Amino acid sequence: MDRVPAGHAAQITPGPALRRTPKNLAILLRDTVSAWIDDYAPSMGAALAYYTVFSVAPLLLIVISIAGMAFGAEAARGAVVEQIGGLVGVEGAKAIESMLVSLSEPAKGSLTAVLSFITLLVGATTVFAELQSALDRIWQVPERKKPSGIWELLRGRVLSFGMILGIGFLLIVSLVASAAIAAIGRYWMPMMGEDEVIGHLLDMAISFGMVTVVFAMIYKIMPHAAVRWPDVWLGAIVTSVLFTIGKLLIGLYIGKTGVATGYGAAGSLVVVLVWVYYSAQIFLLGAEFTWLYANRFGSLRGRGGARPSGGSDR
Repeated sequence: MDRVPAGHAAQITPGPALRRTPKNLAILLRDTVSAWIDDYAPSMGAALAYYTVFSVAPLLLIVISIAGMAFGAEAARGAVVEQIGGLVGVEGAKAIESMLVSLSEPAKGSLTAVLSFITLLVGATTVFAELQSALDRIWQVPERKKPSGIWELLRGRVLSFGMILGIGFLLIVSLVASAAIAAIGRYWMPMMGEDEVIGHLLDMAISFGMVTVVFAMIYKIMPHAAVRWPDVWLGAIVTSVLFTIGKLLIGLYIGKTGVATGYGAAGSLVVVLVWVYYSAQIFLLGAEFTWLYANRFGSLRGRGGARPSGGSDR
C-alpha cells in the first residue's frame, strides 16, 4: 500500500463529494492553508528559490530567443526586462539583465558552443524539475509512480523544455496583443477623448491572462498524476489573483525595508531571491488549493480523498 505523506494524513478521510456551498468553500480555503503548512511549503519554497536563481537567466534567454524570432531579440528582451522591473524593481531587473547579457555572449569554437547550449538547457530546465518534485508531494504521488532512470530523466527535461517553448509562445502572443492595443490606442483614443487608462487596463488583463495560462499549464502538466484541465483553471485563477496582490505587497516590503542595503554588491541578487521565495509560496498555496479542489469538487471528488472533518454535504 502506498504511503501517504504525513502532512495530508490528518485531513484525509473517506467521504462523498461535497457541494459548492459557502461553508464548504470557506473550509476549502482554511484547509488549503493547513495543507500548505503541513507540506512544509516554506522549505519547498526555499529550494525553489535556490534553483530559480540559477535557472532564471537561462530560462529567460531561451524564452527571449523564441520570441525574438518574431519580434527581434532586442524588442523581446526589452519587454521581458520591463515586466521583470515591474515585479522585482529596478535593482532586480538590472541584476537579471546583466545575467542575460553575460549568457548572450557568443561562445568561441563549436565544442564550446555545444557545451554552452547543453549547460544553458540544463540550467533552464532545472527549476521545472524542482517544481515537479514539489507538485508530486502535494498531489501525493506514490514513489512507485515516479519515474526513475536516465531515460525518464531525459523525458522530464524534454517536458520542461516544452514548457519553456509554451512560455515563449505566450510571450509572443502577449507582445502581439500589446502592440495591437497600442496601435488601436493611437487611432481611437484621441477620437474617443479617452486617456491611456483603458490601454493600461487591457495590458493588465492580457498579463493576468498569460500568467493564469502559465500556472494552469504547470499545474496540469508537471505532476506525475492524472490531473484534468477543469481541475486546474480555478486554482490557476486564484493563484494569479494572489500573485497580482502578492507582487504589490512584496514590492512594498522590498522597497520599505531596504532588504538589499546590507548586502552590498550582492544586494540585487538578494532582491531577486526574496521575490522568488515569496512568489514560490503563492505558487505552492495555489497548488494546494488545486489539489483540494480536485478532490472535493473536481474530477477526484468522491474517491475518499481530502475530505475535511468539518465539511458539509449540503
